[in-house]
Amino acid sequence: MTDSPIKTQRRDHVLEVTLDRPKANAIDLVTSRIMGDVFASFRDDPDLRVAIVTGAGEKFFCPGWDLKAAAAGDAVDGDYGIGGFGGLQELRGLNKPIIAAINGICCGGGLELALSADIILAADHATFALPEIRSGTVADAASIKLPKRIPYHIAMEMLLTGRWLASEEAARWGLVNHVHPAADLMDEARRIADLIASGPPLVNAAIKEIVREAEDMKFQDALNRITKSQLETVEKLYRSDDQKEGARAFAEKRDPVWTGR
Repeated sequence: MTDSPIKTQRRDHVLEVTLDRPKANAIDLVTSRIMGDVFASFRDDPDLRVAIVTGAGEKFFCPGWDLKAAAAGDAVDGDYGIGGFGGLQELRGLNKPIIAAINGICCGGGLELALSADIILAADHATFALPEIRSGTVADAASIKLPKRIPYHIAMEMLLTGRWLASEEAARWGLVNHVHPAADLMDEARRIADLIASGPPLVNAAIKEIVREAEDMKFQDALNRITKSQLETVEKLYRSDDQKEGARAFAEKRDPVWTGR
């Protein structure tokens, strides 16, 4: 639908998802539910391998929760949809890579959305913050995720003071992978997405499940789950035609042809 707050575009094995809710790309309950449906469809489509999520315009990626919608009656604890707030944070079984292309202001729930991605690219004018402290509430998902992604003291400063990070500082602390001129941001996101999409999709899925499941486990416990055939994506990979194709291509000194089977 042309009037949908979420615009999607398929490009070969890549899905581009654009949050387009003028003026600031804030997320209300309806938008969150649409995003959940979009990302669930991406998860379940065997032809799609990578997704890029970005914001429309040049000023805002996403400021998070739509406070105007909340004032009009949207409940903060309402029905966010299948994937939780923004469609990604609680979407089960999402074993495909997500790239966030941060095209502007990224704060509050918008930063939590970005933290749900696997790779974060930022325009050189992008800024990042968790300003919830100033409105007397908590950035709950960010309080869980951020101290695991960047140095603890930097994460706590952001959470406790709401201070803003410019894109270069965000990159210095490891919050984003790379910073690009705004005009180049989507080209760079597409380049990385195409590179990943050209690789073996079953390996990508196994990597995502291993990383997710092992996040709060001891090394040996996580490794035991793999060796005892307890991770579905790893077992599917080991039984796949793609696993055989990789070995054949290496022996025949040619590029492999991945089918995802």
